[in-house]
Amino acid sequence: MTEKSSLSDTKRVNAMLLNEFLKEHKRINQQEHKMQEQAAMVSKLDSTVAKQEEIIAQQQKQIEALTAAVQKVSDQVALSKPAP
Repeated sequence: MTEKSSLSDTKRVNAMLLNEFLKEHKRINQQEHKMQEQAAMVSKLDSTVAKQEEIIAQQQKQIEALTAAVQKVSDQVALSKPAP
């Protein structure tokens, strides 16, 4: 093999290695971007869950208040019925 041929082979190998490196680098950048998008989505979902938990707590208090009111009315109706 001549020196010129050996140099040409080295350049081809270097070009192949560079191409592989660039492909892998691009793939990693895409994965990092996707991870950032997913992290943002998780944050948004966490916020939504927190808001829903607040709403559920408020609704639970409303249910308890309405249950107490219904019980009070039921007690009044029971008291207003004549004794047998």
